[in-house]
Amino acid sequence: MGRPNNGTARRKSTTHYQTFPTPPPKSKGQPPSDTSRNSSHDGPHHARTGSKGSNHEESPLPIRQLFVLAIISLSEQTALNSIGPYLPQMVATFEGVRPGQVGLYVGLVASSFALAQFATNFFWGWLSDRIGRKPVVLTGTLLTAACFVAFGFCETLWQAIIVQVLMGLVNGNQGVVSTCLGEITDRSNQSRAFTYLPVIYGLGGITGPVVGGLLVSKNAHFSKKDPYPYIKPNLLSAAVLIVDLIITMIFLEESLEEARDLPPLGKRVGNLFSWVWQFASSSRPSYLRIPSINHKRPLHIDGDATNEEEDEEDSDSDSASQTSIPEMIPHHTTDLTHSQIFNRDTLLLMCTYLIFQLSNVSYGSLYLIFGQAAPPTGRSLSPKEIGFSLAFASAATIVFQLGFFGRLREKLGNRLTYKSCMAAMALAFILTPWVGYKDSKNGDGGISSGKVWLWIELGFVLLLKSVAAVGCLTSFLLLITNSAPNHSVLGTLNGLAQTLSAAGRAVGPFFAGGLFSLGTHVEPKGEAVAFGVFGGVAFVGFLMTFGIRGANLESEGWDEEEGSEGDEEEDDDEEEDHAR
Repeated sequence: MGRPNNGTARRKSTTHYQTFPTPPPKSKGQPPSDTSRNSSHDGPHHARTGSKGSNHEESPLPIRQLFVLAIISLSEQTALNSIGPYLPQMVATFEGVRPGQVGLYVGLVASSFALAQFATNFFWGWLSDRIGRKPVVLTGTLLTAACFVAFGFCETLWQAIIVQVLMGLVNGNQGVVSTCLGEITDRSNQSRAFTYLPVIYGLGGITGPVVGGLLVSKNAHFSKKDPYPYIKPNLLSAAVLIVDLIITMIFLEESLEEARDLPPLGKRVGNLFSWVWQFASSSRPSYLRIPSINHKRPLHIDGDATNEEEDEEDSDSDSASQTSIPEMIPHHTTDLTHSQIFNRDTLLLMCTYLIFQLSNVSYGSLYLIFGQAAPPTGRSLSPKEIGFSLAFASAATIVFQLGFFGRLREKLGNRLTYKSCMAAMALAFILTPWVGYKDSKNGDGGISSGKVWLWIELGFVLLLKSVAAVGCLTSFLLLITNSAPNHSVLGTLNGLAQTLSAAGRAVGPFFAGGLFSLGTHVEPKGEAVAFGVFGGVAFVGFLMTFGIRGANLESEGWDEEEGSEGDEEEDDDEEEDHAR
């Protein structure tokens, strides 16, 4: 019998069922694939790569759970994106804010949310590994809804900043949703499932601004007649999140396998209050009492079955009170070392994901400044034209994800797709400063001039950047899911990834704006300063992707015929040396 498949075996959750020869209970949302079931009988290379010679079948997608996760993501993205359209106007109407300070304080409010997420995203991921995914999602949704209500009642700048900080502290659902998605799918169907997540984010980027833009009037300001002019979009966002909370509470199934054997969430909350009551009122709570030992009880030599059953019932009753505390959290039977969790591939994935998020959010900030700025550093686009171009980018994102990404990933694999999209991101930065101008007299080194050429070139660059962004995000989610030693640490890894994402979103706009302002004093092509710097950063991320070589990072059914055997054998040797 060949050596067990490390790539597939590492993905299995480490529950107590695996210590027995009998198969574990089947998950409601995660049917095992053929390769996973036969991994112990196949050779290492056969199981790891899912070659064409294997008779694997794609597991059916858990449609119901995917739909619930889609509702969670869409509701949250709609709520969070609803703030953007009215935030500058809201900040401008705060007392003490001068017109020249609006941009600064808008950035401060937005950065406070990202910095707060940076502080707690890892914690929410870690907590979901301890108590389960569903309690964390419910908690985050409820607290985020409360923060939206509070944000609608803000009357001063510092109130808005404090509420945004609180909203960032309690909002860690994005990483947990990605974790759930990785747990309810396997390597045979994960590509199809992860393809739709950026689509949901794109839809949220459309529905959110609609909510925020339609429910706030152009002349909204604080007055006695209308003391809270920004309450309507926030109340609607909170209502959307409450509906999301109810749907999640009823229909979302716990995806952490170790937490499935725990009592229902409501009973666990009731047990918690019971333990607190016992601790406060009893001199020695029941969960601290010394357990009774069965073999010290009198033996019934006559074999009276009734007495034996009574003894067992008493023992069960005692043990129930003594083990009620562990029922609050799942048991993890395998302790993983730091090096097993944060191996070479995982560390490189985290570093490149930080670079990707930093580059992605910086490009968004640079494009807004670059578009509206006057020539020669800008292209003098109107707000309507900028909005049209961004809508085009969002539509292109959805079309690419639904129509082309799956086929592209099947051709290239997860690693090469991630690498190619990082390269495309760097290329988008390099090309953007060379987009032409509306008027030929403003030309300053552009490739061409005139409105037609401007929109052709701008459309190409935005399409390239959008494809790169969604490709990087989807590929990363697949890679980080497959890199996890088992599902018990997947929440921690996704939490760390979202922490790094928040760090990039917090510092990116600040440095992007500063570099562009610096570039206005440079002639010619001063706009190339900021785009060139971040293009170089993205290129460094592209170079780092060459170090991500683990063959177990690919999805099932992908055939890697050339250039992989050496890497796989090298990885196998490293795992054997580590095991010794």
